[in-house]
Amino acid sequence: MAHIFEIIDKSKRRIYLSDERLKHIKRDHPDVEKEEIKLTLQEPVKIIDKRKNKNFYYGYFKYKKLPSKFLRVIVNYLNGEGFVISAYFVKRIN
Repeated sequence: MAHIFEIIDKSKRRIYLSDERLKHIKRDHPDVEKEEIKLTLQEPVKIIDKRKNKNFYYGYFKYKKLPSKFLRVIVNYLNGEGFVISAYFVKRIN
């Protein structure tokens, strides 16, 4: 499985986006761009720890011509390494 990108987040954890996950995201959420996912992981406006192994990262994109301006990126952690599960726009952080 090829990685599209790999970053280190604010909490010093490694997160990657795979080619397979990006195809899934683009198929279900064509308005989400790869660079928006990367920026959200690097400079989130908020991170919510949903469970022990899953975090929601939020980015704000005011220029989007959508009613929903917050990008939610869901990251799952396994063995200390994170990988993007999904990303989509939402109206508010929750």
